[in-house]
Amino acid sequence: MEYRRLGSSGLKVSQLSFGSWVTFGNQMDLKKAKECIQYSFEQGINFFDNAEVYAKGASEELMGQAFRELGIPRHHYIISTKFFWGIEDVVNFRNTLNRKYLMHAMHESLKRWKMDLIDLIYCHRPDPETPIEEIVQTMHEIIQRGDALYWGTSEWSAKQIAEAYDFAVSNGFHRPVMEQPQYNLIHHHKVDQEFTPLYKKMGLGLTTWSPLASGILTGKYLNTIPENSRLALKSMTWLQEELHQPSIQKAVKELHQISESSHIPMSQLAIGWCTLNPQVSTVILGASRIEQLKENLKTLEILNSIRDLRKELSQIADLNATA
Repeated sequence: MEYRRLGSSGLKVSQLSFGSWVTFGNQMDLKKAKECIQYSFEQGINFFDNAEVYAKGASEELMGQAFRELGIPRHHYIISTKFFWGIEDVVNFRNTLNRKYLMHAMHESLKRWKMDLIDLIYCHRPDPETPIEEIVQTMHEIIQRGDALYWGTSEWSAKQIAEAYDFAVSNGFHRPVMEQPQYNLIHHHKVDQEFTPLYKKMGLGLTTWSPLASGILTGKYLNTIPENSRLALKSMTWLQEELHQPSIQKAVKELHQISESSHIPMSQLAIGWCTLNPQVSTVILGASRIEQLKENLKTLEILNSIRDLRKELSQIADLNATA
């Protein structure tokens, strides 16, 4: 396992990490969560991703309990959470980054985790209704009081990130260190094009999510949507629409051809392509079963072979050049 600096910070994260989106509290109970976390840790993963909204807080509780029961020393791993959507249907606590919500959300998150601090916290989406000054200053104060160590954004535009960074620097506040965008052979415009000026300007770190495009790039949805799969969930109907786009169908079929000729699973080709990008600090893996996690982590064993296929894989990404 390679460990990469999180942008320009001094923190090092494993090139592959493990996340809880969709699975924890939905498809995965405590026993399975502990099994996946233990295996991840044994393979060198040190970053575990989460968010307040995942399973309405249950994901944070489950991951926190898993770490406690496994007895892994707290300083040996990095955890994250994200704020924006909220989990209470109350005015000022839904789809916002206002100061009242952020302070409350941080406090409640720590209680769910049963931990003293969270390593990385993210503004899960941009909030056009809250002044950037309010957002940046609040994130700065959360770090100042020791509730978190670093802050960043998720699915913000390059312009929005630059505005937050400039305000933080000009006022001596803790600046945003990392962004968490979707990044895969289908969705790659932000990482490969839009964010390019930010790598030099601020040393932006990336903790990318969905390297398999929620399973689309594994090939398991080529003919049908299996029961109990991610795309079969009611909350994922938007992905079913994406699956049937002609350019995506073509990309999946071409990835399948490369897989057949190289004898490398589609999932490993897709993950490998993401982690070969030097701008990516870590690629977040998701899994509902230990077998999936083991298969995906085998990517590191054949990374050199995937590197030889990088040009062909990038041609597939070009099919979705504006994605």
